[in-house]
Amino acid sequence: MKKLNLVLAVTLLQILVHAQSSAPRPHILGIDHVAFYTTAPDGVKKLYGDVLGLASAAPVEPGGKLRYVVGAQWVGFSPAPDPKATDRMDHVAFATDDVVGFRRYVTEKGLNASSFYKRADHALSFTIADPDGHRIEFVQRLQRAAAPTAATGVSRHMIHAGFLVYHREAADHFYREILGFRPYWHGGMKDDVTEWISMQVPDGTDWIEFMVNQPEHADLQLTGVMNHISLGVADIKKAQATLESHGWKPHGDENAQLGKDGKWQLNLYDPDLVRVELMEFKPVQKPCCSEYTAAHPSE
Repeated sequence: MKKLNLVLAVTLLQILVHAQSSAPRPHILGIDHVAFYTTAPDGVKKLYGDVLGLASAAPVEPGGKLRYVVGAQWVGFSPAPDPKATDRMDHVAFATDDVVGFRRYVTEKGLNASSFYKRADHALSFTIADPDGHRIEFVQRLQRAAAPTAATGVSRHMIHAGFLVYHREAADHFYREILGFRPYWHGGMKDDVTEWISMQVPDGTDWIEFMVNQPEHADLQLTGVMNHISLGVADIKKAQATLESHGWKPHGDENAQLGKDGKWQLNLYDPDLVRVELMEFKPVQKPCCSEYTAAHPSE
């Protein structure tokens, strides 16, 4: 009987340990914010404030100088620590409803997480690095402050952020297997070559875009095109009309075009050549390369 009791106790302990190590992943609800570096803050103010018509708000991060509100999300800027560096993306942050549980979850998965940081906007966050070295932050807003809005703003929803990925297999494991991101669409300039891989957050419609099959030593221009954000709009023609009412005119690469994903888009660039992509929420024609496998975002 004692031997049976010992076996049962050991089995129960194993079940409890497995249950603790297999705790469910807390939700990833969407993009909270994206932060960049800048060498030309006046140019950022012109693009985000004057042309895009987004409301500014006080910076909430150490060293931050500029912040522009996109609905419940925001885009931030701080001075470039190295003006000669070719990457202006600082970090991408995702919203969660349990930041403490999420840090415990990624730590149990073997990831190296930073300490918690309490923000000036009453949010709690921590950061980890993905396989390509991108800083990824998870944020829980403990007290949601009223965000300023701009009636002339071109968008109220940042629908995706893209960045260069060189370690595809490791990135798939990190984002899909550990964090639970879901395939949305993939494609490229040619139907048989994949250059963009879109994966939605597990519990929302925002997505990240892997920019793959690119030169390893990308210059400032190429990195600016690849490491980008996308602002969702319902109608690209109306969005362009809004930009033009703010004094902008189509020129060079800044013009409306139909993307390979079947969605209308319009690219703008900040003074450091970082791309801001305006994109319609839904496609107007069949996409190249693959079908959509998840719901589209909305305003």
